[in-house]
Amino acid sequence: MKYRNFTKMPHCMCRHSATIPTETCCFCNSSVPEKLLDICFNYINKDLESICEYTGYSGYLKLKDGISLPVEICERLLDIQKILGQSPELTHNSVKLITAFGSSLLSLSVGEETNIFPRTYYGDLQRVDQDFIFLAPNLRRFALKSCQCLPAQFYSVLLRPLGNLTHLDLSHCSSLDVSQTRQEHRKFPRPNVILTTIVESLHNLTSLDISGTNLAGTGVAETVKSRGSDITGLKSRVSRPFYFLGLYETTHDACLRHDIPAKLIAGNANEEQILISALAYMERTEMLQKVLNELFHLFRFETCQYIGQALNVVLEAMNKHLHERHIQISGSATLFYIVKGTDRELHDAVHVKRKIISTLLNGMSIHRNDETMMRNGCLTLCQFRIPLDVLFEYERLVEVLLYAVHGMTAESFVQRIGIYLLNSLACQIDGYQKVRLGELGAINKMIWLISERLDRGYCDDVLEVAWSTMWNVTDETPANCRKFLENNGMDYFLMCLKRFTDKDDLLRNMMGLLGNVAEVKELRHYLITPEYLTVFSDLLESKCDGIEVSYNAAGVISHIASDGPEAWTVEEPSRQHVLNKMVTAIDSWDLSSHRNINYRSFEPILDLLKVYHTPECQRWAVWALANLTKVYPEKYCHLVEKEGGLVLLQELMEHPDPPVAIKKYADRVIENCWKFKNYDWQQELDG
Repeated sequence: MKYRNFTKMPHCMCRHSATIPTETCCFCNSSVPEKLLDICFNYINKDLESICEYTGYSGYLKLKDGISLPVEICERLLDIQKILGQSPELTHNSVKLITAFGSSLLSLSVGEETNIFPRTYYGDLQRVDQDFIFLAPNLRRFALKSCQCLPAQFYSVLLRPLGNLTHLDLSHCSSLDVSQTRQEHRKFPRPNVILTTIVESLHNLTSLDISGTNLAGTGVAETVKSRGSDITGLKSRVSRPFYFLGLYETTHDACLRHDIPAKLIAGNANEEQILISALAYMERTEMLQKVLNELFHLFRFETCQYIGQALNVVLEAMNKHLHERHIQISGSATLFYIVKGTDRELHDAVHVKRKIISTLLNGMSIHRNDETMMRNGCLTLCQFRIPLDVLFEYERLVEVLLYAVHGMTAESFVQRIGIYLLNSLACQIDGYQKVRLGELGAINKMIWLISERLDRGYCDDVLEVAWSTMWNVTDETPANCRKFLENNGMDYFLMCLKRFTDKDDLLRNMMGLLGNVAEVKELRHYLITPEYLTVFSDLLESKCDGIEVSYNAAGVISHIASDGPEAWTVEEPSRQHVLNKMVTAIDSWDLSSHRNINYRSFEPILDLLKVYHTPECQRWAVWALANLTKVYPEKYCHLVEKEGGLVLLQELMEHPDPPVAIKKYADRVIENCWKFKNYDWQQELDG
């Protein structure tokens, strides 16, 4: 016999149901503030010493003098201790205490591996010197789970004084558990007689679970005999229906019958029954796994009404059974369809999104070697806004994604989607988060990926995204630029350049990364070798990806040259020769070219405007600003003004040294910004 304590709460406002147990709907309560009870509990649980003190040498905590806790807080603390594995430490003294203080006890649950009964109870019951195990005359709910070694007669002694029980749970207890999950245990002889006996013997019973058995009989053929019920053994309860009745996977599909004397039915006949089943079997992993599979197929192939309740069920199941692989896989697959289908509802439900993301990361962290779990998790994460929705779990997410990239099968779908998510994250974070991404191993993992591809002579989208990720991770982040160099990044650059000469996207990504490295003054000397400078000089003539490769090569050379002639410590190629080639390249570019680049700051470019000793550096900088403010004025005109660019450009215009061509580009930038600003003002006035 099995029950689930369904608490009456408001129905889901998204879909109304007359019968579904009223578990709170995530979406309908998305704006409800956190409960005071939750706030208090979280505070106490994180800092027990604020209310407790250690007792002598025993090391036990006790409440400080003058402090008492409400029952709700005490019960939640006990639940936490149970999860942490403390309950097996209970001894048979617990039975004596229940008898001594249990006159007002209403509910008692004895969990798995909790051995509170003396060993004499396991054998000869004649050695028990009383006709009860413990006394709790007002007990209404009693659960005893997975006690496989107790003899059948033990239960008669145990239950004899508990005449006021309304809910009884003997899940997986030998000899008497009627709710089964295994095929070999589900058949009972004379099932109608057995069920009738159980029901008529326990007059106060309000919840009964006969799932997975044959106790519901054959159904239709017995309708006349059952006098108003399609289940013969329940005919005595037609006028007094059960509050809960478990019929999941009963033989002859009892849950599909019409005349069932129960308000809440656990089964698989429809969405409501499946959700009730999930709640009822939340503690029973074998049964819960089957129910979650039913729920997954429901979301995949049908339109579901009670999305909020389903989401609650899935999240509770996954968080309660973190180490159960099949529950994590079924749950994460269902979450994918829930999130995908509820984008509008999730948009404003911040705490709901956070709970989903944390639950996914919990499962992915534990089952990180499982391809299916990692695939489900990554696909679901793709449905959220990166990085906005995931920043609260930033480090855990990065660790999971890096493992997907480095620890999973090469060329697998998980590796591919993992690196795309990582790249999406890298290109939209700043400051400390970028530094942290490098500290967590992003550069090392990308270099490993590149090395692995080079070993096989294989250029694919993963290789291209690996370089793109490093491009994003090193943007305005000197620490990560240094990590790239320390991990022999330049060697891999040259190898990729020689091996995959015709890959435009790859070349663009590599040169974009080197542009970031060249912006870091203290790292530029690593780039000043004959081999590297010859490569950069040759790439000035590249037509790959429009002007992008040539543009980035010019940017690298401009930053190197900005340190002055004395910093150019190689004879070949000569500094002036490379600078002349750079000017030729710049003058060949179309000022209206659309760009495959994104600037968050112009600071490195604006610094080049001050390099009067090498006007070629200024030439690249003013061309870049003229192009970007012309093609993307709404994005870059404000940035130029905000970072003091207009002042620097005006100084350049008034300086005698820069040639006319440079001043012409500078004038174009000022004009572009002026036009955009005045257009913006006019739009505001017109509006």
